[in-house]
Amino acid sequence: MYLPFPSKGLYAITPDRLQGDALLAAAESAILGGAAVVQYRPKSGPASNRLTDGIRLQELCRTAGIPLIVNDSPRLAAEIGADGVHLGKNDGSVAAARHVLGDRAIVGISCYDSLERALRAEAEGANYVAFGALFPSATKPCASRARLETLREAGARLQIPIVAIGGIDTTNAGQVIGAGADLVAAVEAVFGAADVARAARELCSLFHAPRKRRPHCDDA
Repeated sequence: MYLPFPSKGLYAITPDRLQGDALLAAAESAILGGAAVVQYRPKSGPASNRLTDGIRLQELCRTAGIPLIVNDSPRLAAEIGADGVHLGKNDGSVAAARHVLGDRAIVGISCYDSLERALRAEAEGANYVAFGALFPSATKPCASRARLETLREAGARLQIPIVAIGGIDTTNAGQVIGAGADLVAAVEAVFGAADVARAARELCSLFHAPRKRRPHCDDA
């Protein structure tokens, strides 16, 4: 049974350097701090380790009642029983991911700074779209930049949740939330902090400020 994608909140993305017990401890802290969804983003290491870590992460997230998304790979997502997958421009289509994971799985799409790509993703059945990098990112220093104006335009035209990503921390997250992001994605702002739970909590607190709401959003 797949968990639904949240309508707002912190989208915590694990860094590749964390593996094994360190990964689980950090993810647990992020969840304790209020993360609404966790993305497992393994980029190196043996496939067996990625599978083991992924299964442990899925068990942790399922116990906490939040979805686990796997970066790039529908196959790994299926193997660990994750709730969904996040796809970049070279990772295949929504339909191909659903062929592997089933119709009820979460499928998210990276849209960079392209509203057209986001509209197409929504039409193809994506559960959410992500725009970025909004700010300079230590995780992807060469990533192309997205504009706050794109978030505003997307907020006016899309019905599915919008995720903002790229260099987001407590100093700038308010800008992307105000521009229309339903969720903010963070790697180092959460997992690079000395106190992961506190860092997650501080980002989550920014969602309590009043903001313009779109019809699909709710506080349930």
